[in-house]
Amino acid sequence: MAAYRSAAGFQRVLLAFKHVCLKQRCGVIICRYSTVYDPNEKTFDKILIANRGEIACRVIKTCKKMGIKTVAVHSDVDSSAVHVKMADEAVCVGPAPTSKSYLNMDAIMNAVKQTGAQAVHPGYGFLSENKEFAKRLAAEGVTFIGPDTHAIQAMGDKIESKLIAKAAKVNTIPGFDGVVKDAEEAVKIAGEIGYPVMIKASAGGGGKGMRISWNDEETREGFRFSSQEAASSFGDDRLLIEKFIDNPRHIEIQVLADKHGNALWLNERECSIQRRNQKVVEEAPSTFLDPDTRRAMGEQAVSLAKAVKYSSAGTVEFLVDSQKNFYFLEMNTRLQVEHPITECITGLDLVHQMIRIAKGYKLQQKQSDIPINGWAIESRVYAEDPYKSFGLPSIGRLSQYQEPLNLPNVRVDSGIQEGSDISIYYDPMISKLVTYGKTREEALKKMEEALDNYVIRGVTHNIPLLREIIVHPRFVSGDISTKFLPEVYPDGFKGHMLTAGERRELLATAAALYVAAQLRSQKFLGDLRVSIVPAESRQWELCVELDKGVHMLGVSRAGNNYTVEIDGEKVEVSGEWNLASALLPITINGKHRNLQFKLRVLSKLAAYLSKHMPEKIPEDTSSILRSPMPGSVVAVSVKPGDNVAEGQEICVIEAMKMQNSMTAAKTAKVKSVHCKAGDTVGEGDLLVELE
Repeated sequence: MAAYRSAAGFQRVLLAFKHVCLKQRCGVIICRYSTVYDPNEKTFDKILIANRGEIACRVIKTCKKMGIKTVAVHSDVDSSAVHVKMADEAVCVGPAPTSKSYLNMDAIMNAVKQTGAQAVHPGYGFLSENKEFAKRLAAEGVTFIGPDTHAIQAMGDKIESKLIAKAAKVNTIPGFDGVVKDAEEAVKIAGEIGYPVMIKASAGGGGKGMRISWNDEETREGFRFSSQEAASSFGDDRLLIEKFIDNPRHIEIQVLADKHGNALWLNERECSIQRRNQKVVEEAPSTFLDPDTRRAMGEQAVSLAKAVKYSSAGTVEFLVDSQKNFYFLEMNTRLQVEHPITECITGLDLVHQMIRIAKGYKLQQKQSDIPINGWAIESRVYAEDPYKSFGLPSIGRLSQYQEPLNLPNVRVDSGIQEGSDISIYYDPMISKLVTYGKTREEALKKMEEALDNYVIRGVTHNIPLLREIIVHPRFVSGDISTKFLPEVYPDGFKGHMLTAGERRELLATAAALYVAAQLRSQKFLGDLRVSIVPAESRQWELCVELDKGVHMLGVSRAGNNYTVEIDGEKVEVSGEWNLASALLPITINGKHRNLQFKLRVLSKLAAYLSKHMPEKIPEDTSSILRSPMPGSVVAVSVKPGDNVAEGQEICVIEAMKMQNSMTAAKTAKVKSVHCKAGDTVGEGDLLVELE
C-alpha cells in the first residue's frame, strides 16, 4: 500500500508492497472447521448474542449456517458496528460504558423479552461467566448457551475451583485457599507462601485483576490495583494468592461436555506468548507436549469437568514447568478467545457444538474421533502501540482496512471494517488472524505472509511486534515461556532492525514510489495536465529520511523499471503499480518483496531548505506527566504544593479495563494538577506539572 500526503516539496511515503499480483489469488481455500450442519436437527429459532465485536460476529456466522435468526445488542456508540449489521435484529442496551450497556443485565433481559429470543449466547467476557445472568435467563425459560449455574459458580470462583480440582485429583499450585481480606493480610499470606506470588481476581480471567509480587511493597500495591480492576471488570473484588511458578509455559486444554455425562478433551493450545498476563500469539498443538503428557492433561481436564457436571465448551488452563509438571490454573466456563485454532486442527465448530449441547443433544464424537490434523497459529491483532510496554491502547478510526483473506489457509475473525472506530470503552482487539498448515513450519510461513499483507491505517497496531515474534529463532524453535517477551526484548520492543541490504531495498522502493507518484500527479486522464509542462524527466535526485538518518539517492527510469543509486550501489525496482491500490506488486533486484515502513522523501531542493527549519525543542519530561495512552482518570493522589518522591504514584489511568499507575520522574513539589478522577484523557494530555 502506498499513501501520499504532499507538503512543501516533499512526500511522506507509507510502504506496503505485495510480492505477487492480487489477480493471481482467486479461488483460494480459507482454513475453517469442517462441521456438517444437519438441517433436520432442530435447535432454536432465535438466539440473542449478549456481546459485541468479533465474537458476536463469530456466533452469528454459525447461527446463519444453522438457519437460526439472531439478535444483536449494542451500546449507543456501537449502533453502526459490524455485528449489528450482521444480525437479523438489534437492540440498544445503553450508553458506551460497559456497566451501563453490555454488563447491564436488566437492559439485556428486556431485549430478550422484546425480541422473543429463545436462547442467549454470551460469547466471552462481559456476562459470559456470570451465574446471576444465567439464573435470570433460566427463570424466564430462556436457554443460556453455556454450562449451568452450578458449574459457573464452582469454576468461576478460583478459590472454590481450586478446592474442587484438588478433590478431583487435578494437580494444583500451592497457595492460600481462601479470600484475602485486605492488603496487610495479603502481605502476611505472601510471606507464608514465599515470594514470588501471584495476586489475582477470584472471579476473573483474561489477565485482568492479576499482579505478580516479589516483595511486601509490591504485594500491597498489587492488592489495591487487582481489587480495583476486578471490581471494574467483573463486579467482584475478591482476591486470592498463590505461588508464582517462575518461567512456565501456559498450556490449556479445550473440553466439550454434554448434559448426558459425556466429556471430551480436544487437545491443547500453547498460549505462552503474553504481555501483562494477556495472550498475544497462540498455537495448536504445542511443540512441548509429548503424547503421554497431552493425555494426562486431557484426562485431568475431563475429570474436573465431570466433577462439576459441566455441559458446554470450556477450557482448563495449566502452567507447565520445564520438567513437564503441570498445575491447574483455572477453568474458563465459556468459549475461549483462541478457540479458532482448535477448530482448525479438529474440524469441529465449537459454537455449533455449544448450541447443540444447550438444546440437550448428545455429543456426536468419541475421544478416539478427535484428531490433530495439521498446525494452526493465531495472532491477536490489537490497536496498540507495541513500542510502549509491548502494547498500550491506541484509539482512532480505521481509515483503511484490508484483511489478507485472499491468501489460502488464512482465517480472520473480526468485528470491524474500514471506517470503524476503536474507542477507549472496549477491548482494543482488531481481529484474530489465524493461519493453518500441514506442519508448523507451513503455518508459520503462512502467518508471516498474512501479516505482511494485512493493511491497517488510522490506528497504531501491533503487527510489527507479531511479525517479529513469529520469525524469532526462539519462537521458531519452540523455546518459549510466559517470559518470552521481556527476555527477548529486555529494553522493550524497538521494531525490526534493518540489515544493510534491507535498508537499501527500502530506500530504493521509497524513491521509486515517489517518482511514480510525481509522474502521476502531472497527468490527467493519461495526458499532461497543461501543455506548458516540460518534457518528462528521466533523472531525479532525492533525499530519503529513515530512522533519523538522511540518504541521498539518484533515480533513473525506463518504463516500469527504476534504477536507484545508493552509496555507489545500484538497486533495480520494477512493477506495474496502481497507486490507488492498498497492496502493490513489487520486484527488487529480480526478487518479490513485502515491505511496510514509514519514510519521508524529499526533493533535493526541499532537503536543502529543510535544514533551515527551526528544530522542535524536546520537552522536559522529568517536570511534566503526560498520559501515555487514551483512557479515564481513576484516581489523583496529589494536589498543588505537595512534595513527591521519585517513583511516587501521582495518578491512575484506566484504559480498556486495565489500570496503570503514573509516577513522578523526580523528587519535586507539585506545581499544578490538570486532571481529576472521572476525566477522560487522550494520549499525550498533560496530567501534572512539577516544579
